[in-house]
Amino acid sequence: LPFCGTAGLPHILMRFFTVSDAVQARVSVLVATCFITVFYSLLFVLGFGAIALVSGDGNYLDAAGKIIGGTNMVAIHLADKLGGSVLMGFISAVAFATILAVVSGLTMAGASAAGHDLYARAFRKGSATEAEEIRMSKLSAVLISGFAIVLGILFENQNIAFMVGLVFAIAASANFPVIFLSVTWRGLTTRGAVLGSAAGLLSALFLVLLSPAVWSGTLGFGAAIFPYDNPALFSVPLAFVVTFLASVSDRSRSGAAAREGFDAQYVTAHTGIRS
Repeated sequence: LPFCGTAGLPHILMRFFTVSDAVQARVSVLVATCFITVFYSLLFVLGFGAIALVSGDGNYLDAAGKIIGGTNMVAIHLADKLGGSVLMGFISAVAFATILAVVSGLTMAGASAAGHDLYARAFRKGSATEAEEIRMSKLSAVLISGFAIVLGILFENQNIAFMVGLVFAIAASANFPVIFLSVTWRGLTTRGAVLGSAAGLLSALFLVLLSPAVWSGTLGFGAAIFPYDNPALFSVPLAFVVTFLASVSDRSRSGAAAREGFDAQYVTAHTGIRS
């Protein structure tokens, strides 16, 4: 799940659109992968460190024996335990800067997709002006931010690690199957990519809604209909299957053109040379 989810995160995919050519895109992804690897490696250190140093220290526990401030404060308490107020302040600043970077990246990715892909390409069929695209992107950024604020209030008491897992599950379901098949399977068509991505996204969101953490914990509707908190085990295979079936059954002219253009894009993706 971490691998599939990371590959499908919008603010990671944005790296492909901010470079000059395919070679630079590969270098950009390599650098990002190195940093991501270091980050995931640190999670083990933080986890075991918190168990060993924080969970048994009464200074960080309340009267009920739980972590003060909730489990989301474990990393901050660990920093205070190891380095005092100086390290705690540094870790807090890093966490704040990271949150701003991720939120801004996701907002830009969403606004760009809404303004350029949906509005200009899908709805206006390429006839929209640059000013109209920018206006729609700004409006989309405001709407996305407002929706995110509402969700943040609803999920205020949820463990941040669980929330990250849900984000990875949705990214792995909606984006990863299409990305993977687009570079490995010549039979992928536009119709298959759209339907597969939509199936992965909708199934992941639907199963998250019915999960114990949301249906029971957040919304308080009683016993959850879906027994698992993370939907990736079901939504990711569904996205692959729908993408495959929709592509195989696509007999349109655009589908044939997509299959014929696979070899050219495959060479370009691996060498940076346009064939």
